[in-house]
Amino acid sequence: MPKFKPVQRQSRISHEVTEQIKQSILLGHFKTGDRLPPERDLAEEFRVSRVVIREALRSLENSGFIVTRQGVTGGAYIIELSFQQLVNAFLDLFLSDKISIPELHFVRRLIEPEVARLAATRVTPEYTQRLREALEAEKLPTASAAEEVDRKTTVHFIIAEMCGNRFLEALVRSVVGLSKKVVETIDVDPRPLHPAGMHVPIVNAILSGDPEKAAKEMEKHAIKFGNNLIQLEKTFRQRKLQAPHQ
Repeated sequence: MPKFKPVQRQSRISHEVTEQIKQSILLGHFKTGDRLPPERDLAEEFRVSRVVIREALRSLENSGFIVTRQGVTGGAYIIELSFQQLVNAFLDLFLSDKISIPELHFVRRLIEPEVARLAATRVTPEYTQRLREALEAEKLPTASAAEEVDRKTTVHFIIAEMCGNRFLEALVRSVVGLSKKVVETIDVDPRPLHPAGMHVPIVNAILSGDPEKAAKEMEKHAIKFGNNLIQLEKTFRQRKLQAPHQ
């Protein structure tokens, strides 16, 4: 159990509490699934009010470090950090016209071909099986648009994991996750946007161990899908402009 320091400064007290707990999580003093000490104990150790502790815990939950549960076994539990918070932030920027689909498309064209190139040098039996299963799953009928989008993003996430660079993987998960959220938010049928079979040339090139072909096929895919997504964004923007007048 980490030893927290009493908070001395009176300004932004909850921020200091948040930062100390966050550092303890990042340093491994708390593991995924662990429960933080009760509010009362934290308040005594930090020498602050329980109101301050609640503000700090709320901030940690909003940042994706903890989840608050109710009931007999309730409390603040450590959860595994994910890219969802980053995706949500990007989505908010998109919805407020701070970033655009062409900008997202440009980033994907830069990053994903290199990720595919690296993946082609790191083929294993496990990755081979996972990619083939993901391709087969894309052929199956889906019950909803959300399920359809999930299946079409799986291949990208596997390839990102294969590349062996966790920072590149984080970028791919973020930009692909944003593309997924945009499609879900605009609420259109994703099948014409991303027909089945678009990933086959990429996967074949990767599994054959051909880095250059893998990069080239991924770039083709990024251009085609990006153009489809740009057209979708134009429809969405027009819908937003027309909404107040309807």
